Amino acid sequence: MHVIVIGAGAIGVSTAWYLRQAGFDVTVLERRGAPAQEASFGNAGVIAPGYVTPWAAPGMPGKILRAIFARESPVLFRPSADPAMWQWIARWLRECRLERYRANKLRMQRLAFYSRTCLHALRAELAIEYEQSRGYLQLFRAQKDLDLAGPALALLRENKVPHRLVDAAGCRQIEPGLTTDTPLAGGLHLPDDESGNCPMFVRRLHQHAEAAGVRFRFQADVARLRVGVGPALQVELAPARPGTAAETLVADRVVMAAGVGSARLLRPLGLRLPLYPVKGYSATVMVRDELQAPLGALMDESFKVAITRLGNRLRVAGTAELGSRKLDLRPAALNTLIRVARDWFPVAGHYQEATLWAGARPMLPDGPPVIGATRIRGLFLNLGHGSTGWAMSCGSGKIAADQIAASAGQGDGPAIDMEGLTPARYRLAPESSDT
Repeated sequence: MHVIVIGAGAIGVSTAWYLRQAGFDVTVLERRGAPAQEASFGNAGVIAPGYVTPWAAPGMPGKILRAIFARESPVLFRPSADPAMWQWIARWLRECRLERYRANKLRMQRLAFYSRTCLHALRAELAIEYEQSRGYLQLFRAQKDLDLAGPALALLRENKVPHRLVDAAGCRQIEPGLTTDTPLAGGLHLPDDESGNCPMFVRRLHQHAEAAGVRFRFQADVARLRVGVGPALQVELAPARPGTAAETLVADRVVMAAGVGSARLLRPLGLRLPLYPVKGYSATVMVRDELQAPLGALMDESFKVAITRLGNRLRVAGTAELGSRKLDLRPAALNTLIRVARDWFPVAGHYQEATLWAGARPMLPDGPPVIGATRIRGLFLNLGHGSTGWAMSCGSGKIAADQIAASAGQGDGPAIDMEGLTPARYRLAPESSDT
């Protein structure tokens, strides 16, 4: 059975690997010239199942409104006439209620914990190194930030996720490089969470997948999908050069894992998914002073900025910009990242020589991704991971492969409960689906 995976980010390459391990003939189509060149490229590097949380959370609308007018803000809002943006915001606001937040966070954590298990198994099996470190520390500048974390803390306790609240001194014991000049009310330490270099991992996994027989076609831009004769699906590629003919590939199954570009390909098939690009930024700097640099990964809860140690570099990532589809580098967003890094580790890095990046996070208004079969026979989705794609990638890939195997009469399907994680959540699944 031939399966085409569209997209070679962390999600797509993981999916291709597990499909090949299940015995399928696999082709990956990627419009860029190499794997992990879009949302997977400049992310924060955090693999924190205990932390993963929907952007739609109680108190978040008020926090965003207050931040819009701040000089340095974790959220940038660019109002436009784009109907898709306003529809997405309306659905997002409905998901900010406590009961919706709890349901969505539990779904995301269920997937993220499973994904971490899959990642560790792959790491052991393939001996992949990706500058990984263990432990994750959330920093709260003020008591009000601690108060807003109440619902998340309650879920950690309910689900017995290892964690501990620490005071400012405890934070500095975990991360000795933290300056004493920035106000610090306390922190939340998640000892089992971790971080690592996402594009490095994806490149290594791509090499293993290719050696195992997966075909990767780079600079292959998918123009459209068509329902073929019988169970087959047709994937039409855009002409490589002007004046050349379009190429059409045929597959028994297709997995859509192309991030924000997926919506354009799904719409002509009648599959309307409220997937919207929320722009994020990162800055990568060389470590200047080892003793004053972080040991692992941290999150500034006031600014929603992550600081991650990746070998001899620091990755500073964050800021959510809604309303702009351009991936230009806005100085205000990047200034916020550097400001936060300097606040906590003022002499740790060569901040004036930062390498800057902007990317589009494929976000759904409620938070969890969608993984599974659609009502178009043979078409599967693996989409909408937002800013937590790295934390969910291996598990999402394994789930998609298990779903496709089950659809071909092989195996029993995913190893975890898929409630709330399939296209049925948006009424895009086959009528027989009940999850």
